[in-house]
Amino acid sequence: MTHREVFLQNVAQTSDFPLALEIEKAEGIYLYGKNGVKYMDLISGIGVSNVGHRHPNVVNAIKTQVDKYMHLMVYGEYVQQPQVLLAQALAKTLANYRTATGYVLDNVYFTNSGTEAVEGAMKLAKRFTGRTEIVSCNRSYHGSTQGALSLGEEHFRRNFRPLLPAITKIERNQLIDLEKITTQTAAVIFEPVGGESGVRPADEVYLKELRKRCNEVGTLLIFDEVQSGFGRTGSFWAFEQYDVVPDILLCAKGMGGGMPIGAFIAPQQIMAVFKDNPILGHITTFGGHPVSCAASLATLNTIHDDNLLAEVEKKASLFRELLVHPAIKEIRHKGLMMAVEFEDFDTLKAIIDKAISKGVITDWFLYCDNSMRIAPPLIITEEEIRQACEIILDSIV
Repeated sequence: MTHREVFLQNVAQTSDFPLALEIEKAEGIYLYGKNGVKYMDLISGIGVSNVGHRHPNVVNAIKTQVDKYMHLMVYGEYVQQPQVLLAQALAKTLANYRTATGYVLDNVYFTNSGTEAVEGAMKLAKRFTGRTEIVSCNRSYHGSTQGALSLGEEHFRRNFRPLLPAITKIERNQLIDLEKITTQTAAVIFEPVGGESGVRPADEVYLKELRKRCNEVGTLLIFDEVQSGFGRTGSFWAFEQYDVVPDILLCAKGMGGGMPIGAFIAPQQIMAVFKDNPILGHITTFGGHPVSCAASLATLNTIHDDNLLAEVEKKASLFRELLVHPAIKEIRHKGLMMAVEFEDFDTLKAIIDKAISKGVITDWFLYCDNSMRIAPPLIITEEEIRQACEIILDSIV
């Protein structure tokens, strides 16, 4: 059997039409298939490879750590240098921001993924507030485990009920819906830039009113930056572009430079509730794996040391300048987190398929399937942007 045949027979499938590209190597913004076939990855493995595939700094950090140790003990028992240094570096990116109660986001709980960060944050909010209700937005996506799925859209959750009770949905950027946040609400989980809804940046006035409402009723505000964090929007955290600070911050995807890792970050005063009643209030075996933490620290340092944030907006503007065509209805973006809207899914799917055949990989969004996802590695050059846009425009039929 070929690898493709084994893939289809033995690797669990979640659709009847996987891309099924056979990739043998990846480097920078490129994936390489059989016989030298080359693809430009304009989606960064869905927001993961922010510093590119196999960045030398990340690879070297992984190799160095593997030579020292890998898994040692379940989370939070041993002092492991990769965890310590990464937590310190993350706290440093947040040191200038204070929550509404004056706290600093200085405590990091490492997980294996963004979904697990969501699950941990929900538990933390319930435990800290003593409340049960969680509020999330329509067309938001926070993961596929049963708790995180409870926050999502009915299309994806209806066949997996019963899920978590006490989930209330609101419409993002609609001030009137803020009244649904009450003294029964433990937390509101919100994406500063809506991802799977097709790149929907928050309205600044709305976001300030959301923060104000949470303060009024004693509700924690959770920002989900699983897609928008680690430089994707042109600042290290998307929330930095708004004058609003969350009580809990979530990250993953671009955090690991290609390795699996996530985190939820909160003030020590909040995170401390996991210490008792019950003791070990949140547990993970592999969360904060030392190799993933080493890769993440190398990613964070690369973003800063190579000044990758400085060119994000310029590169996004070049995409907008070049992607002009009667078939393109709108381009929405926050930095290099972009959505290019077409008439409908059938139109878009034909363009995506043709672009892949020409060597450019794009995708659509779960809740916005008429919009093309563009989220390339931040290291993409202007020349590569021009090449990619030329192929996309040539693929419009």
